[in-house]
Amino acid sequence: MKLFKVVWLSLVGGVVIGMWFGVNIGREVPWYSNPFDTDSLNQKLKNATGETLKKGGQALEKTGQALQDKMKE
Repeated sequence: MKLFKVVWLSLVGGVVIGMWFGVNIGREVPWYSNPFDTDSLNQKLKNATGETLKKGGQALEKTGQALQDKMKE
């Protein structure tokens, strides 16, 4: 019976630790970080806005370059 308890606790502990690491790996964060800690809404908005502005700036640069090339011709 004692062996059964040790095996059972080992399996449960392994599953818990595996889920902890698996969630962190799936979110692409360090494996040792807290899996229940999520980005705040403000941080999510900053990330989305920054990426959108970056893409918009790149599009403007391409358009400006195309206009300059057209003017040279």
